[in-house]
Amino acid sequence: MPDPRQLMRDLQVFRDPQPGRSLRELCITLFPFLGLFAAIIAAADAGYLFALALTPLAGLFLLRLFIIQHDCGHGSFLRNRASNDWFGRMLGVFTLTPYDCWSLSHARHHAMTGNLDKRGFGDVDTLTVREYCERSRTQRLGYRLYRHPLTLLGFGPAYLFLLRHRLPVGLMKEGWKFWISALGTNLATLAILAVPVWLVGFGVTLAVFLPTLLFAASMGVWLFYIQHQFPQAYWESKSDWSFA
Repeated sequence: MPDPRQLMRDLQVFRDPQPGRSLRELCITLFPFLGLFAAIIAAADAGYLFALALTPLAGLFLLRLFIIQHDCGHGSFLRNRASNDWFGRMLGVFTLTPYDCWSLSHARHHAMTGNLDKRGFGDVDTLTVREYCERSRTQRLGYRLYRHPLTLLGFGPAYLFLLRHRLPVGLMKEGWKFWISALGTNLATLAILAVPVWLVGFGVTLAVFLPTLLFAASMGVWLFYIQHQFPQAYWESKSDWSFA
């Protein structure tokens, strides 16, 4: 296994943001997404199934917007921290993810990932074999149902992006900033969706927006899952855990 510190030195050249490249990537993601969304709404007149078939493509562009938002949260999209934050907030309006809430939660997740004594913040609930065996049959069934693909890739993403992100869950007592982030994102998203609602109606807008969002959300959760849940994943108790 390569030395982590040497690996970081080798990859240093790739850590510096390239603003021109970053903005180009944003443009070739955001504008196609908006164009596809408009095209899908227009295609709904020719038949909903035809329009529905196009939503996965729009969902992939929406997922890429979330990935760019993720890079903003890590301060790697642009060179200036404030610029990263404001671009992240803008993208959160499209991804239904309040940026300031998510950014802090995600930073805490990175600070605790792989630490068996710090589980439960921004991750998929995971038990050790011993912990699983010590659970009752009912608890084991609940754990298996929780980790079933239908839950993790279906109900879970829907709950996360449609309900949980609407309030600063887990951060409600940590200051007004996170309430503004959540509620401000809600209002901005509603303002944007008001345009297609005004043009084609609430039903058509919802029938196009929901499948697009849920496809992107499911794919995003799947990517997150496979990044953290694999046989060689690093897990240690607090006494043996190392961030490096």
